[in-house]
Amino acid sequence: MKFFIDTANLIEIKNANDLGILDGVTTNPSLMAKEGISGEENILNHYKNICKIVKGDVSAEVISTDYKGMVEEGEILANLNPQIVIKLPMIESGLKACKHFSEKGMKTNVTLVFSVGQAILAAKAGATYVSPFIGRLDDISTDGLNLISEIREIYDNYNFKTNILAASIRHSMHIINCAKIGADVITGPLSSIQSLLKHPLTVSGLEKFLADYKKSN
Repeated sequence: MKFFIDTANLIEIKNANDLGILDGVTTNPSLMAKEGISGEENILNHYKNICKIVKGDVSAEVISTDYKGMVEEGEILANLNPQIVIKLPMIESGLKACKHFSEKGMKTNVTLVFSVGQAILAAKAGATYVSPFIGRLDDISTDGLNLISEIREIYDNYNFKTNILAASIRHSMHIINCAKIGADVITGPLSSIQSLLKHPLTVSGLEKFLADYKKSN
């Protein structure tokens, strides 16, 4: 399973990359705004800077909601760097744009997916990635992990090549359960990824090893 970090913060991306486990980055307009990045030129330059840090795919989201605008934006984004994946919303025009880009051999990520039906459509349109938002489903008392499981079963039934990118990851158990189910990728904040490192027995065990070493010297 690949690990992506969901952020536009260059320091967090570098820290995740330094762990040696980072496979890519996902971003969105909200994450850009959180970092105070605005204006087309600044946003495009920021994507370039992200691509300098990581070697894997970097999802860059369009802000247009019409087909023509998505295609124009997507082509600009894709020309920034071969690592760029065009991120498209799961709406009718987004699906059409996904098909357009997939036929041209360009990588896409269909985002804001909350149902199996939407995931099927994304796969049929040739999406490279589909992003079900499991945390947001959990927020409304719906089992987000069950959605991942159902998509996995259907994609396997029909040998769809679209990667399941579990998004809106909130904590370590989301990551572990996604791995059990068979998600191809998870994307989450640095804190969720780092939480996999932590276990009280590791901490106490290391403290004992160091204490015993000091006693013997």
